[in-house]
Amino acid sequence: MGYKSFLLIFLLVAAFAVSLGMAAEEEPNECDAEQKGECYNRAKALKLKIIAIIVILVASMGGVSLPLFSRLIPALAPDQKLFVLVKAFASGVILSTGFMHVLPDSLDDLKSECLPDSPWHEFPFSTFIAMLAAVGTLMMDSFSMAVHHRNQRGKVDVVEGGESPAVQMAPAIHIHGHSHGHFPTVPAAPADKDEEVNATLKRNRVIAQVLEVGIVVHSVVIGLSMGASQNPCTIKPLVAALCFHQFFEGMGLGGCILQAEYNRKIKSIMVFFFSVTTPFGIILGIAISNVYSDNSPTALIVIGVLNATSAGLLIYMALVDLLAADFMGSRLQGSIKLQGWAYVAVLLGIGGMSLMAKWA
Repeated sequence: MGYKSFLLIFLLVAAFAVSLGMAAEEEPNECDAEQKGECYNRAKALKLKIIAIIVILVASMGGVSLPLFSRLIPALAPDQKLFVLVKAFASGVILSTGFMHVLPDSLDDLKSECLPDSPWHEFPFSTFIAMLAAVGTLMMDSFSMAVHHRNQRGKVDVVEGGESPAVQMAPAIHIHGHSHGHFPTVPAAPADKDEEVNATLKRNRVIAQVLEVGIVVHSVVIGLSMGASQNPCTIKPLVAALCFHQFFEGMGLGGCILQAEYNRKIKSIMVFFFSVTTPFGIILGIAISNVYSDNSPTALIVIGVLNATSAGLLIYMALVDLLAADFMGSRLQGSIKLQGWAYVAVLLGIGGMSLMAKWA
């Protein structure tokens, strides 16, 4: 998955945004009426949104870039304890984002009174879609690793069709004509170790790519909602919450990108797409704010489905590919003390992001 895949996601989300605006204009109903009250102020809301674009962009770039500068900050290198704790905290943030922010938003959207009772109020679509998204993510994980192992076995079979790696690497063996002659030991081939390293690297790259896709979808959606809002009272706390969210979620993604060992070009592309997703969504929301309605049936369905999909992906990634992989790995299994502090970090990440749900 390269920059073309991320660009395609951007274009698809942009097309959704345009369709939402058109649908809101073409399908008026009693739920489309904009809620105006004491906090309704278009001019003040626009100023806050411009500020939000800047500060969220800075927070996003800072969070995702920090782990990538481990050469300048040795304490953040993957082999250091601080990296383990920071990644555990960020994983807790990502898990809480899925459970406490994205999934509840989807439930609100797809259970809205502005949608017809049949079928939206007769079946829990949000949790069903989230479950399918989680299983779909598992399928992506397992199939990509299966393809990798098959390719590795194919390479080994090709080599063994001629000479085995051990024979190719073995030094010349001098056989003496005496019955008590000694045969030098043939060194074991490092093929298994290399395959294990390659498999780990491949898995780290799949994790980084899939995690970024889930974050991109959710970030654009929440940015779109903020950009379309004309309520400064809700925008203010949302800006603070999103800065916290983007910074620490970015650190988790940045750690995954670092462990994936991408070249500088791919790292830059992934950092760019993560950093601009929420500002991009805010700009889209501002552009269609005159015709966009949060309560139009089309908007509720599309945003609800996207949020449910993103929730399932984020929850799976946080639990399986980040937390379970680290806590069941040799590093934390070999140190009860470090494992205990890592759990504290996870709970702090969960607690901090859950508290943000009070305002956003």
